[in-house]
Formats: sequence, C-alpha cells, structure tokens
Amino acid sequence: MTEKPTDDRRIRVVAVAVQKGGTGKTSLAASLSVAAAEDGERVIAFDLDPQGSLAGWGALRRKDGVTVERIQAWEIGQMPEILEGCRENGTTLVVIDTAGTATGLAPALRTADLVVVPVRPSRLDLVAARPTLQTLVGLGMRSRLALVLNQCPPPPSPRTDAYAAQLRSLGVLAEPSIVHRVDHQDAVASGLGVTEYAPCGRAAEEIRALWGWLDAKMSRPEVEAS
Repeated sequence: MTEKPTDDRRIRVVAVAVQKGGTGKTSLAASLSVAAAEDGERVIAFDLDPQGSLAGWGALRRKDGVTVERIQAWEIGQMPEILEGCRENGTTLVVIDTAGTATGLAPALRTADLVVVPVRPSRLDLVAARPTLQTLVGLGMRSRLALVLNQCPPPPSPRTDAYAAQLRSLGVLAEPSIVHRVDHQDAVASGLGVTEYAPCGRAAEEIRALWGWLDAKMSRPEVEAS
C-alpha cells in the first residue's frame, strides 16, 4: 500500500444512502472503506444506522486500515465538528453508512462529497430509491450523487445492461456494476472487506474499480446543479 500524503486540505466524505433494505448498503460501505485504505487513504467509517450493522462488522475486524465508529442520532448535527476532529487526526476519507430513512440525516448528507445510492437492477428498487434521490436534490446535491447497480445477476445480463444504459444516460451511474457474488457476504461475516477476503476474485476487482471511479469523481471539481 502506498500511503497518500496528508496536508491541510478538507477530508473527503462518501456517504452510502438509500431508503430501502436489502440493497447491500452496509457491505458496500465496508468493502469500499477497505479498498480505499488499501489505496493509501486513512479511513474512518461511521455507522449512522440504528441497526448497527457496520459497527458489528467493525467489531469483528482483526485487521488495521479502517476504524469504525458508531454515531448516535443526537450526534448527527455535530458532523462538521466530528469531521474536523478526524481531519486533525490525519484522516483523509470518511465513509458514512446511513440509516434506512432520510429523517434527520441532512446534516450528515450535506457533508458528503459524494453520496452513493445502491440499487438492484429492478424497477421496484429504482422506485424505492426515489425518496433518497429527492432528498439529495432538495439539499442541492444533484451533482454529488451516484447510483450504483448492486447485487446484479452474473453477466451477460440484459436486465442489468438495460438499467445501466438508462441510468448512464442521466449521468448518475457509477461504474462498474457490482455482481451478486458470495464473496461479499462471506467477507462481511468475517469482518473483512472483499478485497481482503478474496483479493484475486472478481468481486474484489469490481470493488477496486468502483472505488477508483468514486475517487476520480470526487477529484473533479464540478459546478453544483441548480
């Protein structure tokens, strides 16, 4: 791992958010945190979900590279101060696993450089994601969101291709899509990211590529859409 240089710049924040269960939100947050750490980031992952799934994953970890902390509902309004403390401690990336509802999350979402919205390639999932997308647009974050097609059928998949083409035309699709592979579940159950659990597997390859896309997206200054 090549450690990225630290300086006084503002740390970057990736939030993973969607108002629907079963989309693989927590496993995505966990594996992206690890992939970023392996890429040289100093990572803290915050669990804002009352279910505490990411915190439970963190409690299982026996590897360095990612610190996992629980953020209680009453602390969400203090996120700017919490992030400043992280920056002073040398953190370069914060990954936030949000709750399954946008209620009370605005202070956390506003801090994000990018909000990742995982959806499965189905109409029901896209419909269920609308409240999250509407919340982000209402916060003026249209240019800071990216949909990720997650838990996709193995390729070739005409259904995945069709939804990818639709979302890509809107300019909000992160690449690549993440195929539903057992490595993701096994990694989380072991307190690992998928790039630690099966570093040479296809799941690890996809997560590394997705982190690369997100990293590049956050590195490009963009004008906020009105």
